This record gives sequence, C-alpha cells and structure tokens, in this order.
Amino acid sequence: MSDQYVLPAERLRELSDGNRMPVLGLGVWQVPDGRECENAVLWALEAGYRHIDTAQAYGNEASVGRALQSSGVPRDEVFLTTKFYPARKDPAEEIERSLERLGVDQVDLYIIHWPQGGSTWAWPGMERAHERGHARSIGVSNFSTSELEQVIGAASTPPVVNQVQFSPVEYRRGLLAACERHDVALEAYSPLGTGRHLRDRAVTSIAERVDRTSAQVLLRWCLQRDTIVIPKSTHQERIEENARIFDFTLSDEEMSELDRLDQTGGTEEARERKWW
Repeated sequence: MSDQYVLPAERLRELSDGNRMPVLGLGVWQVPDGRECENAVLWALEAGYRHIDTAQAYGNEASVGRALQSSGVPRDEVFLTTKFYPARKDPAEEIERSLERLGVDQVDLYIIHWPQGGSTWAWPGMERAHERGHARSIGVSNFSTSELEQVIGAASTPPVVNQVQFSPVEYRRGLLAACERHDVALEAYSPLGTGRHLRDRAVTSIAERVDRTSAQVLLRWCLQRDTIVIPKSTHQERIEENARIFDFTLSDEEMSELDRLDQTGGTEEARERKWW
C-alpha cells in the first residue's frame, strides 16, 4: 500500500507472505460488465474502500479496470483481486489476459476460483504467475480443509487466502480453524446471503438493539470472527452503509446469538454441495 494513503491498522490484515490486505472489500460477482459495474467500483473507492474483488469468470474485469483508471485513486492504494477460471489450462497464461483487461501490470491477489479437476493441478501455474510478478499474493477459493491441505503439502509458495461462503448462517468453524492453523486468511463471500440473511429475526433484533442495519451486523460479525469480508452491492447508499462497520462492536452475547444461526454444523467443507 502507498505511504500517501494508509488505512487504519484495524482495517488491514497482514497475510502470511507479509503483504497487507484490507479486511473490507467490494465484490462484483453477478454485476454486469459496463456502467453498473464501473459505478459500483467508483462509489466504493469514493466511500473509502481500497479492496476490489473480481474474477475471470465474472466477465467484468474490463469494467473494474476502467473504474480504477477513472477514479483518480493511485494504483498502489487499491488491493485488487482476480481469480483463475479453472476450466482453462494455465493460470500463468490466463492472468496475462486478466492484466490486459484490468489495465494493470500486477494484481495484489490471484486465487483459484474453485477446485475443479482436483486441488493441486493448477497450483504450479499459480506459482509461476507469482514468480513472474503478475500477482503479489496467491490463494484459493471454495477449498475444503482437505483440499487446502493438499495444496499446502504440494506448494513451494503456499496459499495465503481461502475465499469461501461464510456468514453466521454458514459458520464453517472447522474450515476457519484449519485456515487459522495453517496461517491462511479466510475471506468471506456472500456474507449477506445475497440478501437472504438480512431478514432473519435474530439479525434484525440485534440490529435494532445496536442501532445498526442488518447488513452492518452481519459484516461486523465476520470481522469479529477474524475474517476478511467482501459484500457486493450496486447501490451507492448500501455500498457506503456497508463501510460503516468499524465504529461499533457486537457483544459476546450477540456474537453467540448469531453463531447459533449456523446451518452447516460447523463444517470443514467450503460448500454443502459442488456446482461444477
């Protein structure tokens, strides 16, 4: 990150490779390529976000790149993530295409989107992308404990992040514990359950108690579980609202109440069922 703009310490996570990653980011999954995606990224950067998460499979890397360039925010102040689409053959080749679409020389984090075809086959290509300087850090997404450990066992440069579906309703305690054991940061996607969790009675009750929105409560829970979190929105007011999660704390009782919403049984799996 640049010396010109330094996020407060509580908004950064030091990864096992020494790089620092903002704990709050904007995800652009399911945001169409074009003005809608560009606006979301611009609004996020204006609201103080310094972490944007996209993927080859999303088809919107070019929009993210245009927004970054037009924002006026220096490149080295934004932590940029993209993901390798594992239906392709070589992560090291694919990242070069991503860099062209994004209009950058390097991403801050490059991760395998899901373990299609097995957990380890793509890792040598990820390491080549890292060695060539195209990615400052490398990691995985949607990897279970066993899949994560297989990568670690085969790696010269181990993954520093595992991005998974994670929220009070998907409180994957076993997987979180495994990530902590291996010094891998767990990054939570779909922390709001694509909106479903916002209406849960326990969530709305706590939100009323602490005078916050349901979204802020769910995101704060993720931070207090020591995860990185990337909510997605295309509405400016919600993007701004989701950033206001650093000035309050949930009590132990409130955290426990949210913990009880888990429907995964504290699993070590990244997903209840595969989609690939």
